[in-house]
Amino acid sequence: MKQDAIEELVELTKMLRIEQKEDYELHDMWLKKTSVQERKKNGIAWFPLRIVETGYGMGDYPFLVVERHETETPHQFQGGAPAQLFSLSEGNDSENLQGTVVFADNTRMKISFTVDELPDWVDDGKLGVNLLFDSKTYDEMFKALNVLINLEKGRLKQLRDIVLGYAKPQFRNEAVPAVDHLNDSQNEALHQMVNAEDLALVHGPPGTGKTTTLVEGIFELSRQDIKILVCAPSNAATDHLAASLHRRGLRVVRIGNLSKIDEENESLTIESKIQQEKDFKQIREIKRRGIELRRMASKYKRNFGKAEADQRKLILHEARNLSKEAREMEDYLVNKVIDQAQVIATTLIGSASGYLQNQRFDAVVIDEAGQGIEAAVWVPLLKAEKVIMAGDPYQLPPTIKSQEAARLGLTKTLLEKAIERHERVSLLKVQYRMHERIMAYSNQRFYNNALEAHPNNQYRALDEHELVVEFVDTAGCGYEEEAGEQGESLQNREEAALVERHFDALRMRHGASFSVGFLSPYRAQVRLMQDLLKSKQDDRTNVTINTIDSFQGQERDVIYISLVRSNERSEIGFLKDYRRMNVAMTRARKKLVMIGDSATLGNDTFYAQLLELLEQQGGYTTAWEYYPA
Repeated sequence: MKQDAIEELVELTKMLRIEQKEDYELHDMWLKKTSVQERKKNGIAWFPLRIVETGYGMGDYPFLVVERHETETPHQFQGGAPAQLFSLSEGNDSENLQGTVVFADNTRMKISFTVDELPDWVDDGKLGVNLLFDSKTYDEMFKALNVLINLEKGRLKQLRDIVLGYAKPQFRNEAVPAVDHLNDSQNEALHQMVNAEDLALVHGPPGTGKTTTLVEGIFELSRQDIKILVCAPSNAATDHLAASLHRRGLRVVRIGNLSKIDEENESLTIESKIQQEKDFKQIREIKRRGIELRRMASKYKRNFGKAEADQRKLILHEARNLSKEAREMEDYLVNKVIDQAQVIATTLIGSASGYLQNQRFDAVVIDEAGQGIEAAVWVPLLKAEKVIMAGDPYQLPPTIKSQEAARLGLTKTLLEKAIERHERVSLLKVQYRMHERIMAYSNQRFYNNALEAHPNNQYRALDEHELVVEFVDTAGCGYEEEAGEQGESLQNREEAALVERHFDALRMRHGASFSVGFLSPYRAQVRLMQDLLKSKQDDRTNVTINTIDSFQGQERDVIYISLVRSNERSEIGFLKDYRRMNVAMTRARKKLVMIGDSATLGNDTFYAQLLELLEQQGGYTTAWEYYPA
């Protein structure tokens, strides 16, 4: 542990600066040192564009909907990202206008701008849009760290020191009624969440009902008539928790970029809630009048004299007054909706939304806290009187782009630190997902054999004769890893073909009565498997093919993991991130199949011990068994 909290946070700030620099320079290289065509190929530019719609959105600010024709080129634009509209028409080379992407699909993108009206050059054609470096996330993280470093007294200073382990959290010992559908360890976590004065930690390994426990804890807290903020690193995790709380009967308001929020939660968004207010019709009418005035003003836009210019000025002045009135009414409705909510749900960085400016919460709950970079988790905690963090430090950590920052410790999360530094941690001990053999190695390696499988799934398999966990060894087969087609990532063609043969044999035995996920740590291998297994993705079989990182939080009856690495140097690259493998192995309910080269993997202790356990269980097979005699 560091000497004190301030020193630790100063070091975190330095690491974050290194990460930001690496992130920015990579993006800047593409944005400023490449041609439009190269940026298009890299997915950070659209050109040329066709304007298909213009109008005025929330706050009465203008927007454009643009369309591109090269739909086969992937892109990186997404809702909430900063974008730069530019024109390559003659005489306008230096013109640009910054805005924010509202939504982007394969062909169309909506961009909003915080200006009163769009510039004249928008009508000149030859428009394009660049994806800008999004500094907002970093800005909010640095702002949070700066606040924490400069604290001298007060509740937030107390929480800072407690969360980082420099002071002990306090707990009441009030009785909390047990919830019937929770097990003993879940009810213990519920008790801790309710009775914690400062900090409660819920460690939820895969399949142990962490979300169910959190929902019941938040429900119990809501009965105290307190304000609760719930956050998660991703929109998907935030949506899942918000929907669960809504189904539990709580008044939930979801704050965030509309294009990133799941359809199930659309009715929970602050925009939807505002539209349900009776005063919203008046706001819409005021906006309509403002749009009409701007249309009138546009008649005087070019080739006009002094009288026309004065008239246009008066019309635009009235339009701006209407916009101001509409924004003030919207602000009133926003505050009303937030005040009436029992729970506000947003992402970690979304908690810095202007909607929540100057808001404080009696309890701030961070779900999937092991996936959020530490500085990002501190952003919502600035608003807290009490902190609840839940997650699993032995699953995927946040993605760090700078190897130097990762080496210095930026991958270590606040949840990981807190669990290491505090004695009172609620470990959820009963897992409801997988056969006990599937969880066996993870249980031994990560959880000190503290987990037990629930009787309902303890022995649940495809059938009594099917191997539950199987390692198919490709050693000696001559399979070799190679670079992917685009020179990125790695792939192993023979191993992908073996995955297909094994799956065909499994379907011959069991038909299409199970769901299946095909996973690999390497994106190039995923693309290979997608091509090979495309015909298997029919109506009869629920088939998913993806990277391990993209599959976290999901589960299937059967999981295949293609490990890819096969070389004479015994190099396994980021297969050394054992947390990634923990995620992959614990996605399976009834059967887990791992395919790899034991000669390459076996020099690593983690994989050597895994192979030893599987041999003891009778789950070791060789690739030769799947070739015709």
